[in-house]
Amino acid sequence: MSESSSGINTAGLDTRTFVFDSTEQMVQALGSNDEALRLIEDSFPGVGLQARGNELTITGPSADVLRTERLIGEIQTMASNNATVTPQVLGQLVTMLKTQSAVRPADVLSVNILSSRGRTIRPKTQNQGSYVDAIDSNTIVFGIGPAGTGKTYLAMAKAVQALQHKEVNRIILTRPAVEAGERLGFLPGSLNDKIDPYLRPLYDALHDMMDPDSIPRLMAAGTIEVAPLAYMRGRTLNDAFIILDEAQNTTPEQMKMFLTRLGFGSKMVVTGDVTQVDLPSGTSSGLRIVRDILHDIDDVHFSELDASDVVRHRLVGDIVAAYGVWDEEQRAGHHRIMRTAAGR
Repeated sequence: MSESSSGINTAGLDTRTFVFDSTEQMVQALGSNDEALRLIEDSFPGVGLQARGNELTITGPSADVLRTERLIGEIQTMASNNATVTPQVLGQLVTMLKTQSAVRPADVLSVNILSSRGRTIRPKTQNQGSYVDAIDSNTIVFGIGPAGTGKTYLAMAKAVQALQHKEVNRIILTRPAVEAGERLGFLPGSLNDKIDPYLRPLYDALHDMMDPDSIPRLMAAGTIEVAPLAYMRGRTLNDAFIILDEAQNTTPEQMKMFLTRLGFGSKMVVTGDVTQVDLPSGTSSGLRIVRDILHDIDDVHFSELDASDVVRHRLVGDIVAAYGVWDEEQRAGHHRIMRTAAGR
């Protein structure tokens, strides 16, 4: 069991020693080189770290030393759960600790949803962890957030997990083919050829999570179905895990049609980004208004993800945040113009 000891506090500085169970455990948690230690020092610039044997000495301002000590404890817990602490994971740990959340970061980042082909799929942020918990606890879940937040990928991992655990008999993945509906006559090939590009991201995610050789067989048997949203009309979907992706491109009527396909023993996850609606001008997005309609219905949950949950390249999160600021400025400017015009 690890432990820590406190040194003398002089002029606001503190020294604490974190003791790992063994040198091997310390190497497993922090790596064999100093990269993890440098990343921690970059995250808390006033803190100095010195490793010796199975002990890690932490020196610096008291508040930062305490947070660093907690960070090391979270890293050790993850290593004990055989979770790999990559620089990206370390960054997520630091972010979660700095938010002063009551949730233990290791409890979120150590949750294994699915292991396939040598990789493990798990939540990487607190909001993602809450989203996964909501899928477990509710029949219908809406995952709303910008690109790169894992809303569709995690939902698909939960669908594959449910199928593997025989909680459902089939997986149904669907998307509204908005642009395809407008341009089908101008694209070459059969109807399936024309629609396939709009469903390709769902196929790609499936190939990450399952043996590629098994997917054609499961699709031929109807165990996995990937189809445009229009193909859902008139059906009742029992014992299925159903995912509607790109739901911002549904009309209110399409959203109602989809939600009322729910059958016994089924679970639905609806994902989308309300800032990227591709519907024709003047057409309302079903995803934008559905919260107002369903907000007080039990067993329906809305999960919000934001730029802090983007788990792609660091720049993607910065880009999403910058566009969010720009959108707010544009809306504020539009409102000022409208108020000025009304006052004339």
